[in-house]
Amino acid sequence: MSHHPRTRIVGCTLLVIALGAGVTGCGSDGNPLSAEPYDAADQISFNGPTGDRKTADPDKPLEVVAEDDDGRITDVTAQDATGRHVAGELSADGSRWHSTSPLAANAQYTVRVSTENEDGAPGRKVITFTTGKPSKTKRLGVTFGPKAGTYGVGQPITAELNAPVKDRAQRAVVERGLKVTSTPAVTGSWYWVDDKKLHYRPKDYWPTRATIRVRSNLEGIKINDRLRGGKAKPLTLTTGDRVIAVTDAAAHHLTVYKNGEEIKTIPVTTGKPGFETRNGVKVVLGKERFVRMRSTTVGIAEGSSESYDLDVYFATRVTWSGEYVHAAPWSVGSQGYANVSHGCVGMNTSNAEWFFNTVREGDLVKVVNSDGNTMEPFGNGFGDWNVPWEKWQQGSALTTGPDATPQEAARLRPWAA
Repeated sequence: MSHHPRTRIVGCTLLVIALGAGVTGCGSDGNPLSAEPYDAADQISFNGPTGDRKTADPDKPLEVVAEDDDGRITDVTAQDATGRHVAGELSADGSRWHSTSPLAANAQYTVRVSTENEDGAPGRKVITFTTGKPSKTKRLGVTFGPKAGTYGVGQPITAELNAPVKDRAQRAVVERGLKVTSTPAVTGSWYWVDDKKLHYRPKDYWPTRATIRVRSNLEGIKINDRLRGGKAKPLTLTTGDRVIAVTDAAAHHLTVYKNGEEIKTIPVTTGKPGFETRNGVKVVLGKERFVRMRSTTVGIAEGSSESYDLDVYFATRVTWSGEYVHAAPWSVGSQGYANVSHGCVGMNTSNAEWFFNTVREGDLVKVVNSDGNTMEPFGNGFGDWNVPWEKWQQGSALTTGPDATPQEAARLRPWAA
């Protein structure tokens, strides 16, 4: 931060660290030009726990104020014992710093204040305090998914809440506390699917052989008057190779790419008229070596000309409604030539076994040139990658429009780790 011109006024720098209203104090160590930072203890007063009150109110903001014109605040850092930082904003003239993120209940905080007097001599003060226990409020539980393991580069992260959060400002508090980091690092964002579910994905697919760590910093944080963050089990995932299977419904073949290299092209059949396969990117949800497929489960009446009841092998699931890539020995004559399925991608048994053994959960299956609709973004598997990145970002509660005030921008600024 650049220095501002200083008015030379005889006196001392007065600071207030406040949780609510402040109490002032003044003092000097008598050596403002000392090489080492002077002890600003006499210049700092703290209206936190005093007398019979042993703890600070976590619902009141943290504030640091320089009371006189002969000095300025140059830096303030505040964090709790677990390493969670309190986000804050310092005024341009160095007269005031205030927190922009909430404090946690039942937590110990350390605040480090750096000052500068009229002659440029630095001062330092470290203050510790403890916040009180939370009132009897519901704890917001967060469950991350999928389970720990190795996945394809298309696997989104999910966060399931045990209570609905509808208000945008409260959603921002929740979202700011849900941390996703990856090595190598990538740009990503949460998307609120509904009041209790969020998905996280990068702008592009995850890197190959990445390590992804997911955690919540919400414990003790106030969401609203009836809800505070609870504990959440962290999650670590890894990714494998970049495997993408592209099905061209018009050309009747499926091509598998591994780390950008074509490794196999397979003749297939896709959905016939009235049962067209969905276009777009889907994520492998799971693999079933054997599954019984019945038309009644997809709304086709038993006994109709389109009904079926089949034993299917090497079935790779891509939607919850029943779309698979699977062995279809009954349609080998049409594979590579015509679309005759009820929406699945069918191939001969040996190719289906190879595909089954090649892909893993989180790999990508993309369908092009079908007359079907585009894969749904949510609710029928993971269609997350069909949402353009610009629109995906709009699903975050931390986005701001061009007319956002500085206060709103500061409120939505992500907390440090």
